[in-house]
Amino acid sequence: MRRTWPEEFNAIIADAEEVVLESSAETGAGEPLHRKALKARITMEDYERIWPLAEMRFRLSEEKFAGKAITLITTNPHYHPWHPKDGGSVESVSDSGRHYKTDYLVVHFLLDDVRETSPA
Repeated sequence: MRRTWPEEFNAIIADAEEVVLESSAETGAGEPLHRKALKARITMEDYERIWPLAEMRFRLSEEKFAGKAITLITTNPHYHPWHPKDGGSVESVSDSGRHYKTDYLVVHFLLDDVRETSPA
């Protein structure tokens, strides 16, 4: 099944950083597994909104990531070091003078190339 990443969540990945994850799981040649990923620092509120999409693969339609697919890492034991973790918090003051705190998480999305060739 081909699922497209919901456009309403594009802002979550817009500023994500491309990284390479090195897993202790080995390939058939006995070497560590390397996977491309997106690393993003998002608000706890945004994380709660995308939680139902966890561990599902989605194609990206945004130009920057055209031909790519992402999977939010949450509980996969092979990628335990990249499970969501504390991203700190920021204390701010609203225009009305009220103090508030915004909590953040650092999340990783596996990034795969899914461009398809079509026969001529």
